[in-house]
Amino acid sequence: MLMQIRIPQYIGLCWIGVVFITTGCNSTTSIVKPTAPVPTALVDAAQEVQNTFAPDSRVAHFQAYFQPNGTRWVLKGETNLPAAKSALLQNIAQLGIAMIDSLQLLPNITVGEKTWAMANNAVINLRYKPEHAAEMATQVLLGQLVQVLKAENYWYWVQTPDGYLAWVEGGALHRLTESGKKQYEAAPKIVYLRPFGFSFSQPDERSEPVSDLTAGNILIVTGEEGMFFRVNYPDGRMGFVSKTDVMAYDLWQTQTRATSVSLVETARRLMGVPYLWGGTSAKGVDCSGFTKTIYAINGLMLQRDASQQAREGILVDETGNFAKLQPGDLLFFGKKATPNSRERVIHVGMWIGEGRFIHSSSRVQINSMVPEQPDYSAYEHGRYLYSRRMLGHVPGVRLSVPAMSQ
Repeated sequence: MLMQIRIPQYIGLCWIGVVFITTGCNSTTSIVKPTAPVPTALVDAAQEVQNTFAPDSRVAHFQAYFQPNGTRWVLKGETNLPAAKSALLQNIAQLGIAMIDSLQLLPNITVGEKTWAMANNAVINLRYKPEHAAEMATQVLLGQLVQVLKAENYWYWVQTPDGYLAWVEGGALHRLTESGKKQYEAAPKIVYLRPFGFSFSQPDERSEPVSDLTAGNILIVTGEEGMFFRVNYPDGRMGFVSKTDVMAYDLWQTQTRATSVSLVETARRLMGVPYLWGGTSAKGVDCSGFTKTIYAINGLMLQRDASQQAREGILVDETGNFAKLQPGDLLFFGKKATPNSRERVIHVGMWIGEGRFIHSSSRVQINSMVPEQPDYSAYEHGRYLYSRRMLGHVPGVRLSVPAMSQ
């Protein structure tokens, strides 16, 4: 995605009784008139915790502010990081400042017992605001688990398996309790591996479709009929999926071995897929959604945005010596740091060899870094920053959010 710094759901630290509540990239501000200055030591303690536990608001939520209450202070706000709250309270205790703890841990009471949910369609769209007109942030695939953190009307603020935080409309989800989540994790499942396809109402591809499917979709298996698996959807629908289009989920997790060859093959199968801001599926991808999808199909998890992926893996090149690159390496593009500005990573693609890279820009396409080749892109060459190798340096895919966020 082009935008690298997102305005968080809440500005992380708010002092002197001033609370700024923002949503997405268009903020609304509610100001509580200060009644007393907050001690600098409290400000520093909270800032230290935020820097340690929640430096990136796209994947970690920490909002803390202080209000006076007589001779004491009230700690307010919310976080999805229990360790961050514990660290802040410990820091405050060491300062010897009388404090009332009102900092909420997420999930909060608006969620109830069903603190987990599964995507109920092939692809569901997540947004920066709890409304359909809001900018799309990312996508989640059928069968993936999200943690539900809070509710607003019929929208839920969730955390995806890669840690991203965004809003999703309730009709796209099937919600679960902790025990329901464990039952789902233990159930036999298949993962759909073709870029596009369908499940059917009968074990016959000429029968009526139940739904469309896309690469990475996960379904519970309840039986077999000939060359089809009988599968269940999160909402109870039943369908049939061709055995040739899927792989047992456990085998896919344990036996899939991403290689330079498999990454390039996967990328080429997505040629021509349209560019979609916020897209992370074979139905439509932005630049980082494309690289993320390539790796996910091959069993590896990249972070969501280009600027996040630029911190993963190991550095291979930063001078334009493309002979150092191997197929599967990621190329990052943007603006170099200057004495007056930070580096900005605004695009990413994947090296496929012979001077070429594949990327999502208007659609998934191939361009070259070699001026003599007909598909040479002077524009991309001119904003090249560096390349990084992910193979052997990034984790495998997972069904739900990272353990540190739970």
